[in-house]
Amino acid sequence: MIERPDSPVVGALHPSANFGERKGGAIPSILLLHYTGVESAAKAISWLSDPVSEVSCHYVVDEAGFVTQMVAEAKRAWHAGAGAWAGDTDINSSSIGIEIQNVGHAAGYPPFPDRQIAAVIALCRDIVARHHIRAERVLAHSDVAPSRKIDPGERFPWATLAAAGIGHWVPPAPVRADDTGVGLGTSGPFVAEMQTMLRNYGYAVMPSGHLDTATEFVITAFQRHFRPARVDGRIDQSTFATLQALSAALPAETMIT
Repeated sequence: MIERPDSPVVGALHPSANFGERKGGAIPSILLLHYTGVESAAKAISWLSDPVSEVSCHYVVDEAGFVTQMVAEAKRAWHAGAGAWAGDTDINSSSIGIEIQNVGHAAGYPPFPDRQIAAVIALCRDIVARHHIRAERVLAHSDVAPSRKIDPGERFPWATLAAAGIGHWVPPAPVRADDTGVGLGTSGPFVAEMQTMLRNYGYAVMPSGHLDTATEFVITAFQRHFRPARVDGRIDQSTFATLQALSAALPAETMIT
């Protein structure tokens, strides 16, 4: 049960039964952004509070920017599912989850309204400040579960959030029409270097030098978040250069070795 809102931007409380204790004394170090993928915020809230669903989140932001809190930040909401980031395989215990109302790819995937994004920015600012969440740990659901999830997707305005001080971002390298890159089944040092950089950034991928299906999913997730102009799971120079620049912009101590 939520006794009071954790954030001053919350407009309503709608407690969910679906939560538990954060395991192993974990504290929130990841802010994970989702889209709901259903036709309305009301339907999302109903499902996320139904014990039958066995899913929940900490916050829902509707299209008008109204924020509903469903699980206290101190508790472990069930929003991430199976996934991993930087060696952490219990994302629910280490994260705060925000569901952003959008019908999703299967129903046309409309743009996120400006007033909704303004509310998301306000909520994110408050959360990252209180929990000292590092910029590079503001993530998409697809980042931590690339083989299962595609939300909040390539239309989510990560650059707008970054301009407001939320998340880690560099301008994506330009996409060249004549550079189709390399895809599934390719092997070699170029693939191994890309895999190593992705792993060092936090993605769950093993540097094998072979572009297998798992690697393709991870590249696609990276593109959705950081190079959304072309999302195809292939390693082209734009994707490679964007990841290089993004990694170079990180403090050295944050990289996985």
